[in-house]
Amino acid sequence: MISGGLFRAARFIDRDKQTKAMKRFPTLFALSLISALTLSCACGAEVDGNPADDYNPDLSTLEGQWRDSVHTALAYAYQDHVLQIGRYEMPIWWKVFGSKPAGGRSLYISLHGGGQTDPSENDGQWENQKQLYTPSEGVYLCPRAITDTWDLHFRPESDGFYEQIIQLAVVFLDVNPDKVYLMGYSAGGDGVWQVAPRMADHWAAASMMAGHPNGVRLESLRNLPFMIWCGAEDSAYDRNKVCAEYIGKLDALQAEDPEGYVHEGHIVAGKGHWMDGKDAAAVPWMAKYTRNPYPNKVVWVQGDVNKEFFYWLGVPVKEAKKGSVLYADIDGNTVTIGDCDYSSVRIYLNEKMVDLSKPVKVVHKGKTLFEGKLTPSDALRKKTLYTRNDLSYSFPCMVEVKL
Repeated sequence: MISGGLFRAARFIDRDKQTKAMKRFPTLFALSLISALTLSCACGAEVDGNPADDYNPDLSTLEGQWRDSVHTALAYAYQDHVLQIGRYEMPIWWKVFGSKPAGGRSLYISLHGGGQTDPSENDGQWENQKQLYTPSEGVYLCPRAITDTWDLHFRPESDGFYEQIIQLAVVFLDVNPDKVYLMGYSAGGDGVWQVAPRMADHWAAASMMAGHPNGVRLESLRNLPFMIWCGAEDSAYDRNKVCAEYIGKLDALQAEDPEGYVHEGHIVAGKGHWMDGKDAAAVPWMAKYTRNPYPNKVVWVQGDVNKEFFYWLGVPVKEAKKGSVLYADIDGNTVTIGDCDYSSVRIYLNEKMVDLSKPVKVVHKGKTLFEGKLTPSDALRKKTLYTRNDLSYSFPCMVEVKL
């Protein structure tokens, strides 16, 4: 078991302007390194007790270049255990359990309770969350929320932090990006309800413990295994009743679409807001699942944070609003667009999804919008990787169709 170390209160002392820029604008800084990859830092060094001397990316490959840029941009966060984007900062703590599998470690992002209360109360909940769950293998990582508001884990600004946590874990901790899990208790469960569907393309599975859904729509969970835990006597805000209702919603979605909406729900008899650890069963349940970044069917409903990309789809983000829908599926080399609230759709493709040696067809309401062979582009592969910052979402081909 390797400790990720403690958050340093004095992390900003004696840092030069370049490091401060890396903290405030890490993504822009990473992009600036595409043509300056030799600036990688911490190579061959030991960072905060974590050996980094095996870091040696192959800079002749796109993946190696991307890893090197992330390594440089997020080295401060790995060392200091805090991320900063703009005026917000997120302290992070982690432990590593078990031996690393051949395909890379798992990552469990675990959100603490608390909410709209004194910062010291939320700090205490963060400390408590560190002890709640113990995976047999993987990185168990607890972020401290960026605010002390009731919605502390699902502020619009939070999503960028979760993305950077994954990037840091992939590059510094040898995490498999297709084995990333989201979980949270109480206010952390509130966060899971919101963040899991709107970022479903990032997770392999998710589990909500003792939180309230606050009216969230569940359709975007189509390809994300999801678990619900709540005490039968957890009556505050009607959590017990609402969680049972939402288990029923997932039951109904799966009945209509049996290949999707894998889920499991538990209303624990005799338990209130604290379930005495019964919910720890979520960890091995989630571990059974691996993210499929290229599902043959995507159901996308915009949440509180409008997204431009979701799995292999892209939309005009200026047209997006809460509740906007896009359904699409792939069968062989044919992409079918179903219900859609956008004027155009971008479809990103690679050799794992279609046969690029044959024509690809895109249809909508019985009308063929595109048909032809696609020419893979290394430039597009690089652009999509540095835009999405996810190794699975680096695409050599794209078709944009007008509806």
